[in-house]
Parts: sequence; structure tokens; C-alpha cells
Amino acid sequence: QVQLVESGGGLVQAGGSLRLSCAASANIFNINTMGWYRQAPGKQRDLVAAVTTGGTTNYDDSVKGRFTISRDNNKNTVYLQMNSLKPEDTAVYYCKVRTNNNLYWGQGTQVTVSS
Repeated sequence: QVQLVESGGGLVQAGGSLRLSCAASANIFNINTMGWYRQAPGKQRDLVAAVTTGGTTNYDDSVKGRFTISRDNNKNTVYLQMNSLKPEDTAVYYCKVRTNNNLYWGQGTQVTVSS
């Protein structure tokens, strides 16, 4: 079964840190871009950060300098290190994996930042 398994969300105080992980099942082949999106209540799902197979990264302006995306190609896993978290970072975070022919989404993990 093809799946993405996310972990690492939770509740943290403003200024704190969290690390999200997303592991793609071994039967997902030819992975290109891996990324993280987030969706706050009543808002659309927006890109947070993405990383290509070659390691090129792209960040939303709101997280530049605070979040770092990385990937382990041997483990089909993408990470999001989130530092200096703010209440406005509160959202459900979704992992997205793009292959040559398909697009996969994770189930989402809640990140809540208290002030």
C-alpha cells in the first residue's frame, strides 16, 4: 500500500521548536520533489517548504530563517525543522511527494503554537 506517514506535530510554546518527519513507503518510486504544506482553519493550503532530489530548497517568506527542510533519499523521508515558532504557524501540516507520474499527500499532523 502506498502511503506517507507523518510524525512530529504537537503543542509548543511560542519560540519553541518542533521537527516534522514524513516517510514515504518503499513502493513509491522515482520521487522528485518532497515538500510541506500547511492549512489553518478557514484558509487555503499553502506551501511551506519544498526540496528537490538534488537538494534545491524553496521556502515561503514567512518561514525563511526559521524553518529548514531536508530529505534522506535512502529512507524516502523528508523533514521539517521548525524553530522560533510563532502562534501564526499554527496549522495542520501536510507532506506532499511528487513522482514522475503521481502526487501523494500525507494525512496531516497538527502543529499548535501557544502564545
